Amino acid sequence: MLTKVYGSAVFGVEATTIVVEVNIDKGIGYHLVGLPDNAIKESNYRIAAALQNNGYKIPGKKITINMAPADLRKEGSAYDLTLAIGILAASNQIQSENIEKYIIMGELSLDGGLQPIKGALPIAIKAQEEGFTGFMLPTANAKEAAIVGDLKVYGIDNIKQVIDFFDKGTPLEQTIIDTREEFYKNLDFPEFDFSDVKGQESIKRCMEIAAAGGHNVILIGPPGAGKTMLAKRLPSILPPMTLHEALETTKIHSVVGKIKNMGLMSQRPFRSPHHTISDVALVGGGSYPQPGEISLSHNGVLFLDELPEFKRGVLEVLRQPLEDREVTISRARFTVTYPSSFMLVASMNPSPGGYFNDPDAPVTSSPAEMQRYLSKISGPLLDRIDIHIEVTPVPFEKLSEERKGEGSVEIRKRVTSAREIQTLRFSELNNVHYNAQMNTKQIRLYCKLDEKSKSLLKNAMERLNLSARAYDRILKVARTIADLGGDIDLNGDHISEAIQYRSLDREGWLG
Repeated sequence: MLTKVYGSAVFGVEATTIVVEVNIDKGIGYHLVGLPDNAIKESNYRIAAALQNNGYKIPGKKITINMAPADLRKEGSAYDLTLAIGILAASNQIQSENIEKYIIMGELSLDGGLQPIKGALPIAIKAQEEGFTGFMLPTANAKEAAIVGDLKVYGIDNIKQVIDFFDKGTPLEQTIIDTREEFYKNLDFPEFDFSDVKGQESIKRCMEIAAAGGHNVILIGPPGAGKTMLAKRLPSILPPMTLHEALETTKIHSVVGKIKNMGLMSQRPFRSPHHTISDVALVGGGSYPQPGEISLSHNGVLFLDELPEFKRGVLEVLRQPLEDREVTISRARFTVTYPSSFMLVASMNPSPGGYFNDPDAPVTSSPAEMQRYLSKISGPLLDRIDIHIEVTPVPFEKLSEERKGEGSVEIRKRVTSAREIQTLRFSELNNVHYNAQMNTKQIRLYCKLDEKSKSLLKNAMERLNLSARAYDRILKVARTIADLGGDIDLNGDHISEAIQYRSLDREGWLG
């Protein structure tokens, strides 16, 4: 007898429905075709033990299983439950009237229990698009799949529940979550709050500007000055994610299996990879492509601590995703594209010893060593970082103060207002949503200067030896400063503040 059961495969952040055809005929043998990987080929041992331990068996006949489309590579252990139910239905051990209405996925334990799978959210979205009635999957993944409306999601603990549902009509408990309620629940309780930061008012202001315009930022300062502490608190002042952004972000994290027992992600991601990371781990890829750190930080913050310690090749692969806000991974047989629209926050010591510019610390690095250290960061990468800020250690008087600083929620209100101005400004442009994304043409249009501001910028560029690349960056940052203040036109105050945020462009910064 021939039976069809439905599963799903994930490529990039999209799912493709897989038809599992099970045919049982006279003879003996077990044939699994349709480009399965080793994890799927080994599934017959798990299936045999799981069925045996629940009072069923694999029939001693010729079993042929085809996973269509047959030219698409299938991988992972998530098809165990699909194959097991297909075998039971084809051998008439269970009824199979409604099986084709459901997507069935899950990795089997030997006792019939179910282990979590990856990519539950993209699979649920595809199932809903293709008109399936329901989706059966492990309980640990039920919440993320239940985000999708118009699809019945059933969390399963044991294969016996699925068997009883089809064979005896025993009802399964549907997982229902209120997406909007889940989404708005955690917005006003950030884990890291700016009120914890003592002093550093100018740096906080800088972070507020970066958040308001989506600008990439680099923090330069000695060890212990608070660079990492400030970076970790940046997501708490970014505007809340829209439902569309949250769904997009959750999808990427679902593909790598990081959403167990969670619904929709409401907090913006913050990723902080170690400097020993490889370029494939950062950008994504591998023989079976997976999203890298830059895609996992989509709609959030990617923090690179000790930037010069990263391998130069790793930093260079960041250049194209920073510009295009997506990364495309090409293989001989297929190409996948992952979104990667993130804010880059980098930190570094000003010298290998860490204490350059500190009058109280001994000078341990020669100018040549310091030049070599700074030259690890290429000009084209620095070109994509709008704001450079020097972070100085906090004096004891500030550290011992009882008074708390301004909290993240208050700062976020100002940032959100500035972002709303930008959303309105760029409403007719598809690929520009905030100031950092403006190209040269848009900078000329939205960052017009009066004569006084022009001469101020000209003097600053000549006196501080600012490079040509700094010109556009200063105008973008000045536009954000104006938006934060609710000003329509740029003036000298906005320009002079923006000029302060270009430390690394000044020639002779080392001298």
